Amino acid sequence: MAFKPLHDRVLVKRVESEEKTKGGLIIPDSAKEKPAEGEIVAVGEGARKDSGELIAPAVKAGDRVLFGKWSGTEVTLDGQELLIMKESDIMGIIE
Repeated sequence: MAFKPLHDRVLVKRVESEEKTKGGLIIPDSAKEKPAEGEIVAVGEGARKDSGELIAPAVKAGDRVLFGKWSGTEVTLDGQELLIMKESDIMGIIE
């Protein structure tokens, strides 16, 4: 994929949610919510302070992250549905 986010933006691929509940019930597609968990695909170079100094991003490609339900802009690149969002929309890294 030939896409690199700019500044403090990241490219995220959603991680699919479970199709069954803990009790074993199958959840139909119409009732599923879009997951707020994903994997970082690409990261921009970082934000800049007013002085011009670069602030390195806290995430890197391959990190699993949680983000807000309405975060990001949905895009399709090379047939994949992805999200472009600011690093500040990410709530945390799942280890």
